[in-house]
Amino acid sequence: MAQSTAAVKARSKTQICDDIAAATDLTRRQVSAVFDAMAGLMKKDLSSRGPGSFTIPGLMKIVKVSKPKRPAKKHVPNPFRPGEFMDVAAKPASNAVKVRPLKGLKDMV
Repeated sequence: MAQSTAAVKARSKTQICDDIAAATDLTRRQVSAVFDAMAGLMKKDLSSRGPGSFTIPGLMKIVKVSKPKRPAKKHVPNPFRPGEFMDVAAKPASNAVKVRPLKGLKDMV
């Protein structure tokens, strides 16, 4: 017989807080306060005055990556239509966030 492969939904914030509260004998409000404190620390560390990285020990490292501005280019060969030329628009500088798994997270999968 074929097994039904029902899609399993990701947990909501409430479910995560409830499960952690049950596993650690903390109240749901205390678990929520820990997540809020961690979010504040991430914001502080990833800001322009912070070190630019935040590590959750054993799980992941979150790094801010600064991407430089890209100048406009004119009369560039079109890679999708050989023989034609195109103009490439300029892009401003931006910041991106990169999440890198650490050993503990890699071992879970």
